[in-house]
Amino acid sequence: MKIYTKTGDDGTTGLQGGTRISKSDLRIQAYGAVDEVNSVLGIILTQSLDSDIKSLLTQIQNELFVAGSDLSNPDLSNQKTRITESMILNLESHIDRFESELAPLANFILPGGNTVAAFLHLARTMTRRAETILVELSKKEKINNSCQKYLNRLSDLFFVMARLANKRTNTPDVIWKP
Repeated sequence: MKIYTKTGDDGTTGLQGGTRISKSDLRIQAYGAVDEVNSVLGIILTQSLDSDIKSLLTQIQNELFVAGSDLSNPDLSNQKTRITESMILNLESHIDRFESELAPLANFILPGGNTVAAFLHLARTMTRRAETILVELSKKEKINNSCQKYLNRLSDLFFVMARLANKRTNTPDVIWKP
């Protein structure tokens, strides 16, 4: 199978089910933004990571692939590959567990610290952008609401993981100083 098909040369791409839409459509932007998050996780996974973080990021990469599939399938009656509430609950349980290792948040935190934390902050902001595009898409089309919730929780998880990455390496968080 060739990597190029030439079917997108006219500025369109195919969704699951065969519908062709513009490559600038919000749906394409949404799952493109999700793919960007997945790519930055690939960078993070090249770093030296604690096993629990590495395992979770690998799981999230697979779930982000599911999110892309979910968003490429506008037929909500087709439940083949969708983000689920159990995936969201899993993110929440990790947030709670990781927060239990951290001191309560007392200041605004700027992106930074060690390399892993800085990349997790980047993943957080990219996830927020993906969520924003998805919210805009949801005003025009029906989407799987679990996908939107998942991205919201995921950005929270990345924030907590960035703080945790700093803490576990004795790197101070970068505190905002107005």
